[in-house]
Amino acid sequence: MQLIEHCFIFPPQRFGYYETIAGGAGAGPTWEGRSGVHTHCTNTRITDPEILERRYPVLLRRFCLRTDSGGAGTHRGGDGVIREIEPLRPLIMSILSERRSLAPYGLEGGEPGKVGRNLLIKEGGIAFNIGAKRSGLIKAGERLVIETPGGGGYGISA
Repeated sequence: MQLIEHCFIFPPQRFGYYETIAGGAGAGPTWEGRSGVHTHCTNTRITDPEILERRYPVLLRRFCLRTDSGGAGTHRGGDGVIREIEPLRPLIMSILSERRSLAPYGLEGGEPGKVGRNLLIKEGGIAFNIGAKRSGLIKAGERLVIETPGGGGYGISA
């Protein structure tokens, strides 16, 4: 099993927020990898979009599966997710994530899943890859795009 952690945080600023974000689970000898699931030590649900937007000064612009991010194989790895968040006022946001440079490996000839990435979208649509671990001020109107990795595939695909 591949342990992959993706934590997204608003450190305390009159409020605090911490969530773990799903990724793709690796495939195995008799199963396809699951898409959009927590594959690490927590078995929690992510905050519903309506609750997130009601309680915190953010908009959830996108939350979907990251199509084709799971590795190919006899059994395909699960797809990661994309979570795009836009603050409505300047906020300190932090990301702690893994598998941004080393792909989640496949087994028995299966292909690796795609690596994840974290992008900061500035005014004018200019995107910067901020790496796996970062904390900083994000201005209103900018967006943080978190793309979690897919799981590795299992077995040689035909």
